[in-house]
Amino acid sequence: MKIIIQLSREEEVKALPILLRHSPGMVLPERTYVLGEDAVGLLRNAGIRFTQLSREALAPSLEEVAGERV
Repeated sequence: MKIIIQLSREEEVKALPILLRHSPGMVLPERTYVLGEDAVGLLRNAGIRFTQLSREALAPSLEEVAGERV
């Protein structure tokens, strides 16, 4: 599952060594990152503060999207 977070400048400086070693994530403008759950967990364990902007939605099951054929 992917999680989108945003870091302050100060927290980004602390987070970069962790992210460069452990995350195949994506960097977006304004210190925004798309990361896996493992990388986000490493940041939390390191005491790095961030704002979670979004979490990847789980795909609906087949039963939820299947409708009646008319």
